[in-house]
Amino acid sequence: MKKQLFRKELAQFQPYVPGKPIEEVKKEYGLTEIEKLASNENQLGPSPLAIEAVRKALDDINLYPESTAVDLKADLAAHLGVKPENLVIGNGGEELLFLIAQTFINEGDEVVVASPSFGIYNTTTSLLGAVVKTVPFKNKTYDFEGFLEAVNENTKLLYICNPNNPTGNIVTEKELDDFLTKLPEDVVVVLDEAYYEYAVVDPDYPNSLKYLESRPNTVILRTFSKASGIAGLRVGYLITSEHIAAEMNKAKLTFNVNRLAQEAARGALKDQQHIARSVELNYKSLDAMKKFFDEEGLDYFESRANFIFIDVKKHSKEVFEALMRKGVIVRPGFFWGWDSWIRVSTGTMAQTEKFISCLKEVLKD
Repeated sequence: MKKQLFRKELAQFQPYVPGKPIEEVKKEYGLTEIEKLASNENQLGPSPLAIEAVRKALDDINLYPESTAVDLKADLAAHLGVKPENLVIGNGGEELLFLIAQTFINEGDEVVVASPSFGIYNTTTSLLGAVVKTVPFKNKTYDFEGFLEAVNENTKLLYICNPNNPTGNIVTEKELDDFLTKLPEDVVVVLDEAYYEYAVVDPDYPNSLKYLESRPNTVILRTFSKASGIAGLRVGYLITSEHIAAEMNKAKLTFNVNRLAQEAARGALKDQQHIARSVELNYKSLDAMKKFFDEEGLDYFESRANFIFIDVKKHSKEVFEALMRKGVIVRPGFFWGWDSWIRVSTGTMAQTEKFISCLKEVLKD
């Protein structure tokens, strides 16, 4: 009998597909200028304090980074009002999502996710043998009744992306409070708040840190990749109970976050004015796009993130390719099964105006 070489889960595995790289699009379409509005990056760039912190750390890159990110944890703990023992630092949110799965999932455990939402929840858990139950959106938002129906004694993890990717809408504090009171306490709830800084300006957005006391089986994910503008260095963090953090820190790689990334994150955290400017630009870009969508009669989700999800009334692959030919990269919704929708990231006002102009031309063709 021939030995099975690969994990059996890989036979049905659907890897996450990121947005197209700028250089690839330039070569493919013979373009010199590209506006990449596909990956929800901060077009304002990183804080000058983050850049300076990286420069200062360059002389020490012959040394391994601090394995527990002790200084970054101390800064974050002070900023958030939690203990360093409540934190887990990772090589971006994606590594932390893998770490969550590695910490909790045994083969046959069940996981509950929404659809559409961030596909990494499915891939990280199914790779380890979890059974993923998907609950479709209802009336353009989370179907919490459907979530409760999907939960049973085998449910280990339940993911809520807030704001949700790709739709950008939020789960309100009241909605989350009501849902969590009905959910069994032994289900670990993962609150993915990658876009927290953009959403927290909404008074209805939850103060998720309060759940650490009322529901210890809560894991909150945040990142420096979005509003902080250092996606290329990969730093994210989890806030959770001390018990869960201790178990997760057992499973993480020893030197998982490099020295430059740790120092850049510390610099970014000090510059709250840069984050405020990023949020301000984000909503200017969103407002300009929504004005155009309203004029064109296009449906969209109300976004509290740095992207927006729009029904362009044509197949998203066709619109995606037409926009690329004009030098604008977006994300087509067919990846999530929403064939006539596209997701576009916010940008500078010049980038936003170019997207609007190009989309207007594409929709007329």
